Amino acid sequence: MMTRYDCMTVLAGKLKDELVILSLGASVDEWYNAAPHMRNGSLFQQQLGCVTPEAFGLAVGLPHRRIVALDTDGGMLFNLGILATLANERPQNLLVVVWDNECYQSIGGPPTHTASGIVDLAAIARGAGIERAYAVHDLDEFNHRCDDALATQALTVIVAKVDKQVRRDIKRKHSDGREDKYIFVRHVEATEGVVIMGPSEHN
Repeated sequence: MMTRYDCMTVLAGKLKDELVILSLGASVDEWYNAAPHMRNGSLFQQQLGCVTPEAFGLAVGLPHRRIVALDTDGGMLFNLGILATLANERPQNLLVVVWDNECYQSIGGPPTHTASGIVDLAAIARGAGIERAYAVHDLDEFNHRCDDALATQALTVIVAKVDKQVRRDIKRKHSDGREDKYIFVRHVEATEGVVIMGPSEHN
């Protein structure tokens, strides 16, 4: 089975000026290392259930720019309603990748519902009305689906069935959530030529 880090390395090689939203846990350190050129344009450490909704909001606010959500099976299961919202709104600039390792890895690895072999997040997405929703099981297929998604102006959901393996031999990301927020916002300001968070007012 493919690993999340290998998938991240493949995806990172295809990205340049996209904006990325990702979740908590080991995926933070893995993306930090797999995509060093995307660090400023990535918003790290978002809570379970919030990654894809935040990416959707960004996609609506910046319709001319590609937005990538790097969600998890646990996070998506926390907020399945976002799939219905995406199906109705159809943001053409949004790619959602769900790392499905069938467990809540950051709290010790208890299984998620996808571990049963019954719950299929890609099928749920299609049932909600997202036609371009795919489950992928190997790196070649993941590579193909990413190429297709990034070359197409259409909402795409890729559920990557990945191993539970975590990369431990990589550099840890030491910034906290507050620092990450400011780095990301300043990056958006600089690349969009806008002011989002102006200077504090002094009385």
